Amino acid sequence: MKTPQAILFDFGGTLDSDGVAWKDRFRSAVGFEGEAERFDRAFYAADDPLVGTIPRDLSLKETVERLSGNLVQELGLDPATAPRVANVFYRDALAKAADSARILERLSGRFRLGVVSNFYGNLTRVCADAGLAPHVRVAVDSAVLGAEKPDPRIFRAALDALDTPADRAVFVGDSLPRDMKGARDVGMAHVYVSARKEAACCPGDPVIGRLADLLEMYP
Repeated sequence: MKTPQAILFDFGGTLDSDGVAWKDRFRSAVGFEGEAERFDRAFYAADDPLVGTIPRDLSLKETVERLSGNLVQELGLDPATAPRVANVFYRDALAKAADSARILERLSGRFRLGVVSNFYGNLTRVCADAGLAPHVRVAVDSAVLGAEKPDPRIFRAALDALDTPADRAVFVGDSLPRDMKGARDVGMAHVYVSARKEAACCPGDPVIGRLADLLEMYP
């Protein structure tokens, strides 16, 4: 892999967690022990209505609270459960984002950094809340752009903003079908973040168990 000029990151599951998606973390926060398929259906039913419908200045905390409220309703749980779920998720996400901000600060002196996320429309505000904004030059939100990963347009929008060709950039994310496939399809190198160190989509792809491992890849 060439030393890149730019490094692009997913947000949810990557910068706010070491390779664990929001769905799985919400399942843990809820303490759900039923069938995975039932939880998955409830999560997407709670998540999808938020996409493109919330204010662009809605905070990370408020976003998590709205999703928690929707999810608890979809699962048929006591509405009083929602604040506890939101607090658990938000506390953990904010702590991990603080760690990620320190990593980005170290990388930003050598690389152009950006965030590319399938999000709700308020990614810029969320990056500010998470302490990431000072270290990234661009944040591309699928709901604002009108294209979701793995659509090449969302990756190209970030590359254009950073004035960097695809073959001089690397994408860091936790989803094989969205992050890894999308980056591969535009000719970007890609690093898979997997808490369980699962195999990547392409032979020879780097797999890291935590974001801090990037500092060993690019010392």
